[in-house]
Amino acid sequence: MDAQTILIILLAILSGEFLLDQGLSFLNKKRFKSPIPALLQGLYKDENYKKSQAYNEENSKFGLLSSGFSFILTVAVLASGFLGGLDEWLRGFGLEGTPLALAFFGIVFLGSDLLSLPFSYYHTFTIEEKYGFNKTSPKVFFMDKLKGYVLMALLGGGLISLLLWLVNTIGQDFWLWFWGVISVFMLLLNMFYTSLIVPLFNKLTPLEDGELRQAIEDYCKSVDFPLTNIFILDGSKRSTKANAFFSGIGKNKKVVLYDTLVDKHTTEELVAVLAHEVGHYKHRHIIWSMTLGILQIGLMLFVLSLMINNDGLSQALGANQMGIHLNLVAFSMLFSPVSTLTGILMNILSRKNEYEADAYARDTYNGEPLGDALKKLSTDNLSNLTPHPAYVFVNHSHPTLLERLEALLKK
Repeated sequence: MDAQTILIILLAILSGEFLLDQGLSFLNKKRFKSPIPALLQGLYKDENYKKSQAYNEENSKFGLLSSGFSFILTVAVLASGFLGGLDEWLRGFGLEGTPLALAFFGIVFLGSDLLSLPFSYYHTFTIEEKYGFNKTSPKVFFMDKLKGYVLMALLGGGLISLLLWLVNTIGQDFWLWFWGVISVFMLLLNMFYTSLIVPLFNKLTPLEDGELRQAIEDYCKSVDFPLTNIFILDGSKRSTKANAFFSGIGKNKKVVLYDTLVDKHTTEELVAVLAHEVGHYKHRHIIWSMTLGILQIGLMLFVLSLMINNDGLSQALGANQMGIHLNLVAFSMLFSPVSTLTGILMNILSRKNEYEADAYARDTYNGEPLGDALKKLSTDNLSNLTPHPAYVFVNHSHPTLLERLEALLKK
């Protein structure tokens, strides 16, 4: 396949995904002003429901603007051969091999992030601020950016360097070795995320003795859940939105509750939310999701091994000579339809898992406080109560609030 044909395919994939995304967003937008379903009546006061509709409408318009800008910019970069030109410019400094690839990806990543920075800043300090969600200061916002850059340089740069070394040393079978490394990396990240990554951005404080801690510990003992510790995360320094999660593999389990969650919910509701998370553990959802994720990465790396040394990929990006780093960029775009499809399949599985975790919380604790917690989370976050089914099918990892409440009522 010649370079021109590959470029046309890249542009077609890019355009198709953009049109699909905007089509689904358009369908979803038409549902913003739908009447509240009977089961959700009374969840919002009229004024708050109008606020929810306005929030979702504004986010939809902003999403169209930001994604449209990204689409036009990407098309311009591909059509102009800018990436190939950047490669030639860097080679002019005597760079080659791994240093060339690291410099290339560093410039592309930093340039892309800086171009999206105004959109991110506007969304945080204008839209989120307007609707009472933002608690981030400009200092915290930019410090998060800098920390993210450092992490990306260390982790991303290290993995790219290893990938290039394996390609140059082993050849086409590099994918098996790199797959093994990525699998171990994912496992370690899951094990140590709370201990190593989270503290870089947030403060974790052990939950003090009291009614909530006792209730959580009693529930965990009743279902034989190996709880190691319970932490409160200072999510309120960035947003009023709430969350909870647990991490760890085997017997080392850590539960993390956002302070915004603790502040807005009763003890029963918090234990119900925890019971939902325990349900994921008991049904082995995390292990299965990680296993499927590892298999997806293996498939992607195998296909990459068949194309890693294809001159046409680099030429399609405007280069005069083959560069593995250029081929990686072109391949990521060519593979994106497969990624979209597997993403949809993973969302289907994820929604099934959420139903099972909800049922576990209902059967081992109480479904009523879980339903109350879900209602509060939706209203506090001004969630769209009537999303379009097609939008949910493609984009949502969780069922809608209405679907979850209906399922909780079934035995």
